[in-house]
Amino acid sequence: MTDFKRKKLNMAVKKELQRWLLVRIFGVVLLSSLIAALILYFYANQELGDSFYDAHITIRRVSDLLWPVVAAGSLVSLLSGMLLAVFLPQKIAGPIYRIEKELAEVGKGNLTVEIKLRPRDPFRDLVGTINQTIGSIRDRVRKIQNICNELGKAEISGDVRDQQKRVCTELKFFKT
Repeated sequence: MTDFKRKKLNMAVKKELQRWLLVRIFGVVLLSSLIAALILYFYANQELGDSFYDAHITIRRVSDLLWPVVAAGSLVSLLSGMLLAVFLPQKIAGPIYRIEKELAEVGKGNLTVEIKLRPRDPFRDLVGTINQTIGSIRDRVRKIQNICNELGKAEISGDVRDQQKRVCTELKFFKT
């Protein structure tokens, strides 16, 4: 018998984002179901208007009657699913793309970056946390730069002076 540790499944999610996604997905599913039901209702209402005798002669199988209804319902579901597939990822991918571009600037040393999203974009809390983190790093780098500048003015021996110059040169990488 092998002894192994089972990894815990991480089911932690951002509740507001999860709710936002679920509302949109269920809304599209509900809308497509309602449209399919309306198509079925109007088609069935039209067929019920005919006499039973005419329907008996015209319809040989139940599938002949249901085929147009199933096709129309499937078409509505397909179109609504395609709309969801086109617009929902854009609502998520757009903000993620903007966040990635701005974080790439931070990676290049630009600590003046402030990520901005549109008012109704998801991930606003994430962006707020990222902006706070960048601000905290910017403040710390400024403090270290000030200390480095003060050390530059002080009388320091040769070896320590060289190390101080290297550190100060590295700190110039950051734009604060």
